[in-house]
Amino acid sequence: MSVDHPASEDHLLPLIVEPGALAASLDHPDLLIVDVPTTPESYRQGHVPGAVYLDFRYLMRGEGPVPNDVPDVAFLSQLFSALGLTRNTHVVAYDDEGGGWAARLLWTLDLIGHTRYSYLNGGIHAWRDEGLDESTEQTLPTPSEYRAEILNPHTLITRDEIQQKLGERHFAVWDARSKAEYDGERGNNKHLGHIPGAVNMDWVDAMDRTRALRIRDYAELVTELEAMGLTPDMEIATHCQSHHRSSFTWLVGKALGFDMRGYAGSWGEWGNRDDTPIEK
Repeated sequence: MSVDHPASEDHLLPLIVEPGALAASLDHPDLLIVDVPTTPESYRQGHVPGAVYLDFRYLMRGEGPVPNDVPDVAFLSQLFSALGLTRNTHVVAYDDEGGGWAARLLWTLDLIGHTRYSYLNGGIHAWRDEGLDESTEQTLPTPSEYRAEILNPHTLITRDEIQQKLGERHFAVWDARSKAEYDGERGNNKHLGHIPGAVNMDWVDAMDRTRALRIRDYAELVTELEAMGLTPDMEIATHCQSHHRSSFTWLVGKALGFDMRGYAGSWGEWGNRDDTPIEK
């Protein structure tokens, strides 16, 4: 069961691309492969040939009351120019942890209206699982002049919007944190618990640990999510602590054909305020 965008003239590769299909396209001139690992050592130890390295910290603001929020467009313009992004570039992102940071990059691209992107299913673990060639040489991007604008604001949902929509029949919140965080037993925020009415599926439960952290069987995931009350006809906001884990659940929902929106503030914002409703 596959509902991702197909490879077409606009899209060199499908939304979720398997290692073999990416390996067959490595020489395409419009391809930009970005490794967003949890540590720089991970990239140095071995990466997809031709992949450039991106420090995941650049995908977040890093300062102010909500440091995990989206960087401003001036910073995003600099970042994507440094990566060599052009309007024709097809980005393939992957990481070494099952998709969190790679998906945060793709979510950011979606926000600025750059829809030519794919996720390498399972990341470097799946690539190695297939026995494909790796490189240890650093690939330096060819800089471009990219001007980022927020062209697709629907990809993002704010705290205000969530508070206004709580209780609406066609709106739901997917909390991608651990059950202990959701239950209010764990966390280092001012307030612990979850957004009222939110449903909890830990981001790691959307990964198949028997298949090198690829996304689990789509039909199974849809069945589970529907049993939790998340259906394709709903508008679904997803969050975690910093919109890192929930970038992956945003991507998974998108691959399943759901209407997904990412809450960049996440619990880092919600749980540190005194005016946000909380359940335990």
